[in-house]
This record gives sequence, C-alpha cells and structure tokens, in this order.
Amino acid sequence: MDYGVGNLLSVRRALEHCDATVTVTADHDALLASPRVILPGVGAFANGMAELHRRGLDDVAREIAARGIPLLGICLGMQMLLDQSEEFGVSAGLGLIPGKVVPVPGVTALGLPQKIPHIGWNSLALSQSRQTWTGTLLCDVKPSEAVYFVHSFMAQPADGRHRIADCLYGGIRISAVIGRGNVFGCQFHPEKSGAVGLRVLRAFLQDAEVPAA
Repeated sequence: MDYGVGNLLSVRRALEHCDATVTVTADHDALLASPRVILPGVGAFANGMAELHRRGLDDVAREIAARGIPLLGICLGMQMLLDQSEEFGVSAGLGLIPGKVVPVPGVTALGLPQKIPHIGWNSLALSQSRQTWTGTLLCDVKPSEAVYFVHSFMAQPADGRHRIADCLYGGIRISAVIGRGNVFGCQFHPEKSGAVGLRVLRAFLQDAEVPAA
C-alpha cells in the first residue's frame, strides 16, 4: 500500500527475494483485489494517518481487514492498526486491533536513563500470553533470534492475546509482533532483519493466522 510514507523499495526487494510478485499501488480496486497487503511506514503517527485519510486508504485498509485479506503493518504501519496514539497529542488510528500507542519509556525497569529511540538489533521473546509461535508470523523463528528495531513509541494491545512476541528494552516488555485474525503487525523491520526477517515475510506470504478474539 503506497501512501507516500515508508521505505517501499527495501520492503519490495525483500518480498521479491521471497519470490513474491509485488505491486506498489494506492489504487483502491487493486488493493482490494490483492491476495495480501502490506502497510509500511516510518515517521510520525499523525502524519501517516493523515496521508492514509487524504488518499482514502484508511477506509480501504479497514475493508481489506473486513474481507479477510491478510494485512501486515510494519513499524509505523503496525502502530496505525491500533485505536489511537499518544504521539504529539492523541490521534485516531485504524482501529483494527484494540489498543493504543504510547512512548517507549525513557528509563529502564530499574529507573535508569535509557536512549530513545530504541534502535538496533534486539531478541524476540514469547509474549506472556503465548507458549508457542506455531501458526503465526514467527512459526519459523526461535525465541532469542534478533531483528532490527527503530522506534520511539510502542503498541499496547488491549487484549494480551493479540501480543504474539515481545522484546525487552531496559527490562521493559515492548510489543514486537501483534495479530488479530488476518491482521498482523511487526514493530521491527523484517526487510532490514536479514534471514530472520525474510522468514517472517515468507510466513506472511503463506497466510499465517492468529486466532480471532
């Protein structure tokens, strides 16, 4: 989904490396006819949502989800799947996964200062609600394998069952992968995460599922 915000070239190359046929488009009919759709994104939440709305793609994203078409949000794209964000004031999101987006804490679990944004490689861990990644985007990933993050805000799904994987930053759990039905989100950048990221993208291309709730 092309709404003018996101590193489309890197995502496209990663998908093509996974033997996917990729169409970069903002055309509503083409998106609704696609077997799978990716919502990328970098930058501020309000700006991303404004661009989606300006192009009518916010309603298209909701229709994609309603039709059961697999939808994957990456980084900002993941955050926009939720109800709202607190970045630079409260902004409404797509409302596809209940929850909100809040700042990554500037102190560790021990109260020590930590750098914001959270940038670099970090290990994935099972969320507190899951005992396995079978049947999810991470079906071919092992806990402790690392992926690449760049973000200052984090998603907080209202229902813990929608958290698939977390990472620890300063001892604080951050949602790394979320999912509800046919809607998925990765806070990290799979297109920048080497072999692990490619495995995540291949799982999406193979219609990984998360039980709806």
